[in-house]
Amino acid sequence: MKAIGVFDSGVGGLTVVKELMRQLPNEDIIYFGDTARVPYGTKSKETIIRFSLENILFLLRQEVKLIVVACNTSSSIALTTLKRHFKIPIMGVISAGVKEAVYATKNKRVGVIATSATINSLAYTNEIKRIDSSISVFALACPLFVPLVEEGWLKQKIAFDIVLKYLKPLEEARVDTLILGCTHYPLLKSLIKKAMGRDVRLIDSAKLVAAEVKQVILEEGLSKAKSNGKPYYNFWVSDEPNKFKELAKRFLGYSLKNVRKIQSV
Repeated sequence: MKAIGVFDSGVGGLTVVKELMRQLPNEDIIYFGDTARVPYGTKSKETIIRFSLENILFLLRQEVKLIVVACNTSSSIALTTLKRHFKIPIMGVISAGVKEAVYATKNKRVGVIATSATINSLAYTNEIKRIDSSISVFALACPLFVPLVEEGWLKQKIAFDIVLKYLKPLEEARVDTLILGCTHYPLLKSLIKKAMGRDVRLIDSAKLVAAEVKQVILEEGLSKAKSNGKPYYNFWVSDEPNKFKELAKRFLGYSLKNVRKIQSV
């Protein structure tokens, strides 16, 4: 049985991979991190679509059965194009989080934090409004959050100061639900929770996306049989693997050995 394919602009999509491993322990996974061209959040719409198409083609060459676009920027800008071009099931990371946020909010004031490209695309705002037009959406770009995670500054005072400064407008807006609209952000969850207060519900898309993948796999009859041995996990990157390996330990909790660099996307 074929593997689940996952791609991200870099290492953040490993939060989704970790959840897939937990919820679908028998499934094989092939991950591609486009580390040579990260970040996507500052690129033009045309470039993001082109990169995303190339990433899908790479995963299709690995003969995957389903693809998760584990990049909020690609999901917000390229997903419609990707679904139009390919027959294989392709899932983004936006709709699952939106559905949960709409269900969770009590005061109909929802916050979204993400990269500039994701926020500017209005993907989250439009999807929330499509489901419930009465919800007020407060969307905020937090460009320093990804570097904080990648530098490993998850507990330093300076990290909390940055989180506090970014999130102050959302606290003042009295949101009761906050979508973590970037796959890096779950690693800052404790600081975000501290800044926003215990009463604010944080929506982590990774868990919800994995649950959706599980549902699709079951509905489409794509499940790997339990008797087919231990699952394999292959990791590919477009730049040197060492930095990816170092960061991956932060996301997955253990070191990776099988990380390979592709020759070209």
